[in-house]
Amino acid sequence: MNDAVRQFTVAPDDDGIRVDRWFKRHLPDTSFTIVAKWARTGQLRLDGARVGPGDRVTVGQVLRVPPAEPLRATTRPVRQRAPLSDDEIAFAREMVIHQDAAAFVLNKPPGLATQGGTKTTAHVDGLLDALQFEAEGRPKLVHRLDKDTSGALLVARTARAAAFFSKAFSGRSAKKVYWALVVGVPSIEDGTVDLPIAKQPGTGGEKMHVDEAEGQPSRSRYRVIERAGNHAAWVELQPFTGRTHQLRVHMAAIGHPIVGDGKYGGAAAFLTGGISRKMHLHARRIRVDHPDGDKIDVTAALPTHFAESLKSLGFDEALGDNMPADTRPPPSREEKKAKARAHAKTVRKARRGERRGRGTERD
Repeated sequence: MNDAVRQFTVAPDDDGIRVDRWFKRHLPDTSFTIVAKWARTGQLRLDGARVGPGDRVTVGQVLRVPPAEPLRATTRPVRQRAPLSDDEIAFAREMVIHQDAAAFVLNKPPGLATQGGTKTTAHVDGLLDALQFEAEGRPKLVHRLDKDTSGALLVARTARAAAFFSKAFSGRSAKKVYWALVVGVPSIEDGTVDLPIAKQPGTGGEKMHVDEAEGQPSRSRYRVIERAGNHAAWVELQPFTGRTHQLRVHMAAIGHPIVGDGKYGGAAAFLTGGISRKMHLHARRIRVDHPDGDKIDVTAALPTHFAESLKSLGFDEALGDNMPADTRPPPSREEKKAKARAHAKTVRKARRGERRGRGTERD
């Protein structure tokens, strides 16, 4: 056990984060309870002053940390990640389609999960050690793609970049464009689906559904790129919110499930004529501000099965990237209601002013 007081200088990547978050990054074996106790008893200091778990640190400040407390006998050992094989390292690096000091963009293949879970041992997160290169920290995921969805996936290379990109995704300033094949052809070629989504009861959270009463607000835009008669269409999709399985749920809800999505479209989600039964949903393009003030704008090539389906249906892949520039997202229901309330309030004020004006008129 180390009985010495420890001192740490706040690094640039940690500028602005909370004290408890700093401990989670750098001293993960120190529980929040211990950090709170140190703060409460005045043992935790930042540049000599008392500091709490929720306070924020600034680059260059010195954090004084008490000696490590002995671990209890019941503490579970930290599970170490198994080293990657040469094939896994090569596979991870082959996915990289953009690289700079702050980020990677990967072209995730269909069938590979983004993160691990029950019975899921192969996933992008487990391969990120292959992309550490000369950096001190391990790359970090900042958003997800469904296991069977392919395409552009952004990975941050530093903790500071991860915080920056996470804010962009949560604030919806990051733009994502998807391509999909859907069953049938929407009657409106450029439309918005505004339907709330919630976890479907009885599925353990594994499946979502439209729930007008309890669902979270969810909006998606679709635009038809090409159509194959009346039995299939190639569409561009944009999620304006980030709900689980949002695009899949919305397209199925309007009667046009994504080809290969049996989970939400059932048997009707599969086409005949040699079209692959795999999911035809691809994150084609990602655009997001860069921490250094520039922009990341990356396009991901289609997986083989999707490209072959387009060709089989007689679609010209070049048409997809020549769609008109996307517009601002249409107002949501809540925004429309707020605008209506504001308008009504303005009208009421104007009428009150008119009545007062009439009362003061003289002949």
